Amino acid sequence: MNGAILLLIVSACFLVGYLVYARWVAGKLGVDPSKPTPAITKEDGCDYVPAHPTVLFGHHFAAIAGAGPIVGPVLAAEFGWASVALWIVLGCIFIGAVHDMIALFLSVRHEGESIGTVIGTILGKPGKVMFLLFSWSALVLVVAEFNRQIAGTFVADPAIATASLLFIAEAVLFGFCVYRWKMSVLVASLIFVPVMFAFVWIGNVIPLDLVKMFGLTKETTSLVWTLILIAYCFFASTCPVQYLLQPRDYLNAYLLYAMMLLGFLGVFTR
Repeated sequence: MNGAILLLIVSACFLVGYLVYARWVAGKLGVDPSKPTPAITKEDGCDYVPAHPTVLFGHHFAAIAGAGPIVGPVLAAEFGWASVALWIVLGCIFIGAVHDMIALFLSVRHEGESIGTVIGTILGKPGKVMFLLFSWSALVLVVAEFNRQIAGTFVADPAIATASLLFIAEAVLFGFCVYRWKMSVLVASLIFVPVMFAFVWIGNVIPLDLVKMFGLTKETTSLVWTLILIAYCFFASTCPVQYLLQPRDYLNAYLLYAMMLLGFLGVFTR
């Protein structure tokens, strides 16, 4: 099938899914846009902080996208485009989107508690313990694999390491500018988004090659990056979300928007 036709069909399916099925699910859940969220009713400047809608959308968009752009093409090469296209369309509409929406909805309706706590409230302690064990095991596997891949990428392409470290520092600065120093999201975006794209170029100009800088072996360099990434995971998971994870994902979303736009243009102009 022609790529442009397939892209139009998939886009139409997602649009119908959003306008029809998502509204039906929202109705079944009893979504009430006028009901204040815990970020407003329990605002404390740390765990409960209202987010700008654009920032919140970018945060969730980048988090949900995850490894999809990487895994999708790999699966397509392995099993063929038809089966993967069906899995992506049907899986996203009827499984992935509904799962994420309900998990978020349950958390909001239960004062922003984690899904483990919510399950404990509904199913009791045994259900909570089983779910937390499953979540912990799955996250250990995911973090370990992503850690391994990213450390390997930093060794193989030091330019990515430079851009990534600069980007993390920029995300923290963005968070402080918007949430602590009350800079407009629009003004901050006009400043920080172009800088983020510039970091990609700077990374190629000043690659952080630890092998050449310190005479390390590739294996030792990979271990160093692994330890640094583990420390980053701890820092990112414990600091207030508005000062790192949220601005990081919001800014990163613009890279995803750009790639999606270029992908669309590539399909229709090739």
